[in-house]
Amino acid sequence: MKLHNISFNNLRRRKAKMAFLTVGLVVGIATIVTLLTLTRSMSADIERKMDEFGANILITPQQNGLSLTYGGISLGGVSFDQTEIKESDLAVIKTIANHKNISAVAPKVLGGVQAGGHQVLLVGVQFPQELKMKQWWKVFGETPKGPDELLVGSEAAKVLNLMTGDTLDIKGKSFKVSGILDETGSQDDSLVFVDLPVAQRILGKEGRVSLVEVAALCSGCPIADMVQQLAEKLPGTKVSAIQQVVEGRLKAIDQFKRFSYAMTAVVVFIGSLMVFVTMMGSVNERTTEIGVFRAIGFRKSHIMRIILVEAAVVGILAGVIGYAAGIGGARLALPFMSDGKALHLVVDGGLAGAALALSVLLALLGSLYPALHASKLDPTEALRAL
Repeated sequence: MKLHNISFNNLRRRKAKMAFLTVGLVVGIATIVTLLTLTRSMSADIERKMDEFGANILITPQQNGLSLTYGGISLGGVSFDQTEIKESDLAVIKTIANHKNISAVAPKVLGGVQAGGHQVLLVGVQFPQELKMKQWWKVFGETPKGPDELLVGSEAAKVLNLMTGDTLDIKGKSFKVSGILDETGSQDDSLVFVDLPVAQRILGKEGRVSLVEVAALCSGCPIADMVQQLAEKLPGTKVSAIQQVVEGRLKAIDQFKRFSYAMTAVVVFIGSLMVFVTMMGSVNERTTEIGVFRAIGFRKSHIMRIILVEAAVVGILAGVIGYAAGIGGARLALPFMSDGKALHLVVDGGLAGAALALSVLLALLGSLYPALHASKLDPTEALRAL
């Protein structure tokens, strides 16, 4: 009879004990898979939605100014020079060491103009870049497609009494209102957006921009390093990082990861201990059987292989069932981990292999000492029980 047949027969004869061991390992593996899948799904969701936060690096002109106070009362400030950024200088942004982390660069020019009998703030933007950066924007109508079209914020549209399809004259040039921006709760509601070159001509700022927003929103982006690199490339500007929201969410995910790893370590320890106790009890119950095997010529290595094959079979079965149960548990728990929006479940084939390998490893490690103990049993002592 082959050794693996002996192992399979032993598993069939001790169904209750092996089922208990399998269920214990399944619970452990399922817990690990659930926690790691939830962590990866939440991390992937944050990385996917980070673009919705807009820019996290702001480049503005370096200005010299003086803040005036008298008797503890602020009297405002005085600017000695009003500088702007040359649009041609922005090409160096793509030359920094971490340029691959930059997903969008959105230059803007700003200036006050008279339109529709009201003073409004005109903003020149590159609409493709702006829409890529501000994916939360909802536009009633269409986004501007040509130089004679504009986009109006919700508050500005109310003040100017505009609707989509209307026209607005700005410094003798007529523009069509192609779309109205839905209320955002930010300064965008009070702005009028036109194509960047058009705004530069209207404001007399050809080839210049007032500020630049840079989006580099990935979980591993070295924001501080990128700020320093941009400051070195653009010495006449002030480069600031806007990353509080990103850092807060990433910190929460990092804490959940640490909790997952801690729970994994606990589960691994408990699983190993459970396998050890169960297999040791099985060996003690089979003292006579092992003695017979040794008496008829089975070597110590044969006895160990019988015990370890049993453990490996249980480990493989528990790994497969545990992974499936873990994915199911993560699918059920994921809606409770979101903020009301459906999260995408990340199913990783690598995690399936790791779960199977961990289950088999736990079973083998927990059975190693019982197998050694069984192989060292004295056949004569074991046969006395007959």
